[in-house]
Amino acid sequence: KSAAKKVAAKKITAKTVTLKTSIKAAAKKAPASFKDTIMAKTQNIAGDFTAKIQDAVAEAQDRAKAAIEKGNEVASEYGEFAKGNVEALVESTKIFAAGLQDLGKGYVAEGKTVLETVTADVKELAAVKSPADFFKLQGEILRRNFDAAVAAGSKNSEKAVKLANDAFAPIQDRVSLAIEKVKKAA
Repeated sequence: KSAAKKVAAKKITAKTVTLKTSIKAAAKKAPASFKDTIMAKTQNIAGDFTAKIQDAVAEAQDRAKAAIEKGNEVASEYGEFAKGNVEALVESTKIFAAGLQDLGKGYVAEGKTVLETVTADVKELAAVKSPADFFKLQGEILRRNFDAAVAAGSKNSEKAVKLANDAFAPIQDRVSLAIEKVKKAA
């Protein structure tokens, strides 16, 4: 019995070795398993997805670079425009200050002339001998001074209007430029 068992055990062992070898060979020759198929497809999908993500990121970077360049250009233009505005304001202030100085000199000269005229008028009134001549001279002085006041007021008004227009001209030019830029942008 033991010899028979040994022979049977050898047959089983030989069959087991043959079966294991056959399974390994079949596994190598057999079509891919379900797991292998899914893994392969997953790798393909992952590769496609990665390529799409990389393309999208590259496109977003290009757009961001373009936006930054445009932003820098706009900031540069704004800086130049703001600088021009400040220069126009400074120029306007200089014109206004010079105009006020000229107006002040004119007022001082007018004041001096008025003082001299009043002094002369007082001397004339002091030299009058009759009340009729006094009232006649007083009427003449009143008319002359009224006419002089109207003329001086008119002259000073014209100077003030001219000064306002001259002082506002640089600012008005910048406003016109701004309107043109807005029209171009729209």
